[in-house]
Amino acid sequence: MASQIDELVTGQSETATRNGVLAGVLAFSMWGAFPIYFQIAGDVSAVEMLLHRIVWSVPFGAMIILARRQWPQVRTAMLDRRTLGFLTLSALFITLNWLVYTWAVQNSQIFQASLGYYINPLVLIIVGFMFFGERLRAMQVAAVILAAAGVAVLTISGGQFPFISLTLAFSFTIYSVVRKQVVVGAMPGLFVETLILFPVSAVILYYLIATGPSPFTPENPRMMALLLLAGPLTVLPLLFFAVSARRLKLSTIGFLQFIGPTGQFVVGYYYGEELTWPHLICFAFIWLAVILFIFDVWYSSRNSMPAVAIHVE
Repeated sequence: MASQIDELVTGQSETATRNGVLAGVLAFSMWGAFPIYFQIAGDVSAVEMLLHRIVWSVPFGAMIILARRQWPQVRTAMLDRRTLGFLTLSALFITLNWLVYTWAVQNSQIFQASLGYYINPLVLIIVGFMFFGERLRAMQVAAVILAAAGVAVLTISGGQFPFISLTLAFSFTIYSVVRKQVVVGAMPGLFVETLILFPVSAVILYYLIATGPSPFTPENPRMMALLLLAGPLTVLPLLFFAVSARRLKLSTIGFLQFIGPTGQFVVGYYYGEELTWPHLICFAFIWLAVILFIFDVWYSSRNSMPAVAIHVE
């Protein structure tokens, strides 16, 4: 397995590029289909699901780290105080992101979750402008205005302030900014973050299983198997993304990243969430903003390498 992954990561051929596209499509498709998993495991509370994701990501992540021979990166991150501090902070924000996302899916708010990940790259643009002195290009400004108009329509006409969407977008934007402060790979970074969260999560999860009506029992083997899958389903998309990110231009990644929220939108529609006119108008504005964003990334990539926001659900 390690040799196959190394071939994907280090290869420079057209085959490696195609593999990068395939890995990217797999990563974002898995993130797009994630609500299905949470619907199937709907009997598990959002808090307990979060704990299972953290706890079972550690052993599965360790196997991936071993296969990719990335233990030196993990060790370096753990021994550097500054890096460990930033990863602790990023762990808190990704925890908030995961918790809100799970709660949203379990409470028939998949459209809001989808909206949050559509606008996440645009929020990152605003943060870059306000706090890091980055210049806004004309199409970026237009995309942000369109997205703001869509949110305003949903808030005013739909009577629904998109709190979930904005929480998801801003929590992951902050997560991205914090992670940008340290030099650590996607997979080693996630492993260290889950390792930081593991002790407290494991204790709380044990308490819930031992004292509460947790579905994680031998009497319910189906649910036990589903919850054990929380680890692989959390780690595998990031592994695929790490492979694709090394093989593809950021403009390509910028296009692929919208597979995720589009998949979530389709899943929400399939599960019968109400799609009102304010929702439709809001998403129309957002989709126009996305088209402008993708075109801007493609156009500017011919002269530079723009940063692209990626969500980790």
